[in-house]
Amino acid sequence: MLVRGIVLLVGLLGAVGSAFGQTQSPVERGKYLVSTIMTCQNCHTPKGERGAPVFERDLSGGLSWDEPPFKVTASNITQDKETGIGSWTDDQIRTALRKGERPNGVHLAAVMPADFYEIITPGDLNAIVAYLRTIKPVKAETPAPVYRIALPRKIVPGAEKPFSDADLTDKVKKGFYLATIGHCFECHTPMGPKGRDFENSYGKGGFEFPGPWGKSVSRNITSSKTAGLGDWSDDEIKRAITRGLRKDGSPLKPPMGFGFYANLTEGDLDALVAYLRTVPAKD
Repeated sequence: MLVRGIVLLVGLLGAVGSAFGQTQSPVERGKYLVSTIMTCQNCHTPKGERGAPVFERDLSGGLSWDEPPFKVTASNITQDKETGIGSWTDDQIRTALRKGERPNGVHLAAVMPADFYEIITPGDLNAIVAYLRTIKPVKAETPAPVYRIALPRKIVPGAEKPFSDADLTDKVKKGFYLATIGHCFECHTPMGPKGRDFENSYGKGGFEFPGPWGKSVSRNITSSKTAGLGDWSDDEIKRAITRGLRKDGSPLKPPMGFGFYANLTEGDLDALVAYLRTVPAKD
């Protein structure tokens, strides 16, 4: 009876741990974040035919940008010690993520959403580093960045410091956390004279993205019932996030990373929707 009781207790504790996500290892958690909400592969993985990621060379460098402030290519973030981040310390990787700063002190271009990563919990930050350590080394040199002007940091209000695990127990706060580390409002907030206009146009949309798909324009994702998502159902919002379909069923264009968001958990999707419902309406 004692043995049977112990077995039952262990099983019960395992079930409780699973229900609260405590059985997920740091590497598994890091992989989940990198490959879903943070869409790291959307930029750092080479693209093949029709823009499909070449996962055989996963995270070995990808998209390039030639903009007025900079000319850069997404870095090789595999464990290759010569061309990737294999020789970086854990603290140097954490600094690059949170502060947007390379080990040599050079700042990363603003297209790397480090300004959105200050909010990452210490546990999630360590998990991301743990997962990146498992990425197979791929030797792939990326062009040296060219910086034409210095850009100030622009952090989303409320995301200036790391969240705690306790913050993530609140559904709306968890949604804000996910939307921030997913840098949703990097694309869905238009630029002002001093960068993203978070103060006046947060989530208003209107940012243009030219590419092989033509030109896509980020839409309004505020709670506005006329211009935003206010009259969308929860399922319609989730469908847009995970399948790239508008309310009327027509397809959205890249660079929206719905192929990565398709693997978000239902709980994370619920939290994202709960947060989006709170974003002040902008028409």
